[in-house]
Amino acid sequence: MATAKELRGEIDVAVEGRTIVEVLARNAREHSATPAIHWREDGAWKDLSWSQYRERVIEAAAGFISLGVDRGDFVALMAANRPEHVIADLGVMHAAGTPVTLYSTLATSQVAYIGGHCGAKVAVLENLEFMKRWEAAKPELPNLEYVVLLEGAENYETVDWVLSWDDLAERGRTLLASNPEAVDDRAAQLQPDDIATLIYTSGTTGTPKGVVITHRNVLWTVESTERTISLPKHPRLVSFLPLAHIAERVASHYLGMWYVGEVWYCPDMTQVLEYVQEAKPTLFVAAPRVYERFQAGLLARLEGEEGLKKTLAMTAIKTGEDVVRLRQEGKPVPFLTGLKHQLLERVVLTKILDGLGMGEVFIAISTAAPIAPELLVFFQGIGLPLFELWGMSELSGPGTTNLPGANKIGTVGKPIVGTEVKLADDGELMMRGGNVTAGYFKRPEDTAETFLADGWLVTGDIAEIDQDGFVSIVDRKKELIITAGGKNIAPTKLEGMIKSHPLIGQVCVIGDRRKFLTALIVLDGDMAPPWAERQGLKFDDMATFAQLPEVQAEVQKAVDEANEHVARVEQLKKFVVLSDEWTPETEELTPTLKLKRRVIHDKYAQAIDGMYA
Repeated sequence: MATAKELRGEIDVAVEGRTIVEVLARNAREHSATPAIHWREDGAWKDLSWSQYRERVIEAAAGFISLGVDRGDFVALMAANRPEHVIADLGVMHAAGTPVTLYSTLATSQVAYIGGHCGAKVAVLENLEFMKRWEAAKPELPNLEYVVLLEGAENYETVDWVLSWDDLAERGRTLLASNPEAVDDRAAQLQPDDIATLIYTSGTTGTPKGVVITHRNVLWTVESTERTISLPKHPRLVSFLPLAHIAERVASHYLGMWYVGEVWYCPDMTQVLEYVQEAKPTLFVAAPRVYERFQAGLLARLEGEEGLKKTLAMTAIKTGEDVVRLRQEGKPVPFLTGLKHQLLERVVLTKILDGLGMGEVFIAISTAAPIAPELLVFFQGIGLPLFELWGMSELSGPGTTNLPGANKIGTVGKPIVGTEVKLADDGELMMRGGNVTAGYFKRPEDTAETFLADGWLVTGDIAEIDQDGFVSIVDRKKELIITAGGKNIAPTKLEGMIKSHPLIGQVCVIGDRRKFLTALIVLDGDMAPPWAERQGLKFDDMATFAQLPEVQAEVQKAVDEANEHVARVEQLKKFVVLSDEWTPETEELTPTLKLKRRVIHDKYAQAIDGMYA
């Protein structure tokens, strides 16, 4: 059996000298008529084939060249998941520049920081709402020469530095008419070690850092992924997570190209189920919160059923979960249980999955945050091949993953092909491979601290590695709680168990340098009204609803159940149910829905202190 080092060498050879622009050219040449991207416009579905997609990219590239974008220049992108976003991304790349996608939720000060830090020369923005922030930040962006507005440019007809998307394309066509080789000549300048994109970390612990991801990093990672996960060609995907996040960028954008896939672009995350039902994806990548909502919606719908239909559905789900648990424990499935599961799977479960639009999924991935084991058991039990993957921006995305036939629920699986993992003396996980990125942009001290000279990345995660090579993430090193008694406690385990209740949206465990653990609990704004209706309760607003005795009792029940699965020192002694909802806009969450613990601790200091009074 080949070693990780030998496999790494094979991947090195496979991607040697290549860049991302070559992959798009290959697709347009060899799969010219195959659909590449889909989107909805004015209520109708539209699409581009791979050859049409590349034509639009070349036009955009020429447009950027006409605006003065040169090799190595940065272009900021701030837009929803829509065709212009990825066309612009690849267009900048074909102009030998570097696209940098920013989260749509960023405040003006954050726009100013990132736009200034990378020295963005051009910005491509969704609409006037985004434009307000960039206009306010422009005095701090001396390199910014042009803004391209996807919507609303007619409001700036007298402003010479603002263009519409159509203006950019027209400028590109004009340049190509006079110099047909302009883009090909520029794209030929690209080298594998040129920057393909900067991924600015979402900032849970302070100022965002720009992770430098090269063309070689991208192609090495997708080649390793192909050797790790045996996917059929031409997968169907739905793109709905922010393209500023490495998970979406790798899954739909880079892997979509690598596998010659079809991508449906969903501009609003709340519409993802609708898009899934249209696309019927074969590869689906989402954060745990999406699967939590899928489960909550499904169970709520089944609760509304009556009689035999409801009984059969709930029996099918429970039987599926029992089978998954037995297999995870290495125990044989009793003959009658297996027979009942096969029958119910054929009669009931396949219809449930088809109703979700997930009946043709070859593999589903949960990433970006820890997922509750019970949620994995639930979905695997109903027949969805859902597996947990762990990764980081600093790893160009994937690091380890569970797979069909190599799946241990509660772990994040084994390293992807060609990579190695080990633990530092304090239990911190380290990784080495061609997916390890080039460092942080203009942050040499942070780079030296995280990216070691011998190729190892210091991940910041405390982990365990079992005898079979499966990795378990204990917690972020900087998020471990050290109680007044000196106990080290990983809060995400308890938070995840409590959050598995459909009524609960977010949980932040408190207890650093305190005598015991407490928590701030936020209800799920989407699930609260239907839950109230089923309980015969009135729902007027979240503030009133959160304080109802029935709601407090239900949250207490969820806390009590979670407490049963942890050691006494890890149990919650008190909690507060807040009337607020946490979102990236209210700043308690990052754009990828991770907790900003420092912000939460400061914002709710009075409520926290009250639990220790």
